[in-house]
Amino acid sequence: MNKDKIPYAIEGILFAAGEPVKSAKLAAVLEIEIEAVEEAVSLLKYDYDTNERGLMIIDIDDGYQICSRPEYYNYIQIILGDQRRQALSNAAMEALAIIAYKQPITRGQIEYIRGVNSDSAVNRLSERGLIEECGRLDAPGRPVLYRTTQGFLRCFGLSTPKDLPELDMSKLSPEYEQISLDMEENTEIEGQEELAAEE
Repeated sequence: MNKDKIPYAIEGILFAAGEPVKSAKLAAVLEIEIEAVEEAVSLLKYDYDTNERGLMIIDIDDGYQICSRPEYYNYIQIILGDQRRQALSNAAMEALAIIAYKQPITRGQIEYIRGVNSDSAVNRLSERGLIEECGRLDAPGRPVLYRTTQGFLRCFGLSTPKDLPELDMSKLSPEYEQISLDMEENTEIEGQEELAAEE
């Protein structure tokens, strides 16, 4: 493919995909190196930004996605109607924060940290596409593990979970630190008990 056309090919792919596309997949499809993909995306970003285009490209989960520029949201809203969803409850936001910082994590571990039943909060987050199942813990009952999704990253303007702001541990109560330690110890004990039972 002509090098000058690579940015436009990537633009077309991202627009049609409507969701994040890994840079490695773009490279494979276009039969080019990942570095060439990164260079082409940088050119597109520069064009979008300098000309204040209605679209922008965001980095997300080792890939890219085209989305509308926030400055034009009000105009888009008029055309499409108000499609905003109801805001998350404090309980859901609390559970989401725990999952984001402790992932992968089980529902039981979330409840252990929060001190209350979290079924509703976890179900709501799952329905909203902010968290997803990512396997099972190697412990009795094999509880489901949860992690955040690409939708979570997009909503909070993050490229990867590593971009989450660091927690100021000095502001956390001693009780939280003890809960975190207890949770880790309980997980290890459960795993050891299961291994012993198998032996």
